[in-house]
Amino acid sequence: MPHLQFDINFTLKNQQRIRFIEFVKSKFSYIMKTGTSHIAISLREHDINNINLGRAEKGDLICLMNLDIRKGRSKEQIEELVKTYINAVNEQFNVKTSNQYVTITTHEGEDFQLIEGKLKNYEVGDDPLN
Repeated sequence: MPHLQFDINFTLKNQQRIRFIEFVKSKFSYIMKTGTSHIAISLREHDINNINLGRAEKGDLICLMNLDIRKGRSKEQIEELVKTYINAVNEQFNVKTSNQYVTITTHEGEDFQLIEGKLKNYEVGDDPLN
């Protein structure tokens, strides 16, 4: 069960939020070859001065991403996911690619818990809830 977290220092319109979250979910499913029912996404909007990235100028738009995913994904899958999300944030929200920062954290499947129980380790093509 990935938890894909996006912290931004600007405000979106509701339609932008909906479109972005759907994009994030569908791209994760496609790139990681898994279902969508177990994907968790957080999109947090902060005041412009509440997020800092050392290389950004004061007043710049910033996006910090923390992608918690199950172990087992290839280096290529992770790199494709990161590039896809960075480019999408740039295209959809006009955040410079240099003003984005991504942290990848991998966990054993059992570190992800749902009411149905813990998830198994990732396998290509899995859909943990089906």
